[in-house]
Amino acid sequence: MELNYFRDKLFDLLNDSEEMEIADLNADIQNNLLIVRTEDGNVFEIVCQCMS
Repeated sequence: MELNYFRDKLFDLLNDSEEMEIADLNADIQNNLLIVRTEDGNVFEIVCQCMS
């Protein structure tokens, strides 16, 4: 599986999730990050990189 495909699918999964209470979701492709802001104001960065 290629990194871009994995990152795009992960973005779609998070974006479609109703249980996660996500207020905003952005992809920083240059830095291989998904940036997630939850409804309670927390911000998370998910680093997407291939380890093999």
